Amino acid sequence: MADLMKFVQDELITRKDFPEFKAGDTITVYYEIKEGEKKRTQFFKGVVIQRRGSGITETFTIRKMSGNVGVERIFPINMPALEKIEVNQRGKVRRARIFYFRELTGKKARIKERRR
Repeated sequence: MADLMKFVQDELITRKDFPEFKAGDTITVYYEIKEGEKKRTQFFKGVVIQRRGSGITETFTIRKMSGNVGVERIFPINMPALEKIEVNQRGKVRRARIFYFRELTGKKARIKERRR
């Protein structure tokens, strides 16, 4: 069964080349929205809270503040509607899943930039 899953992942699923990113990074995700007959590109810019899964089931969660309300969105990495991902800022965090970020507001919710 594992061999069959690996075969499907390698042969049938088309991989898009997205930049390397992890939790704490601020990214912009461009994805296609279909409204009736029309198609348009929309973007979602926020901080990556987590990446989970592997292979075709890998997903990542992005959080942004819209007014005073926090909005989170989960994107599958192999979603056909994903057009591109831009890494705006590399964040310096010590964990792979930064769920504590949900409770932070104002200046406390800033993440330091990772220096190269």
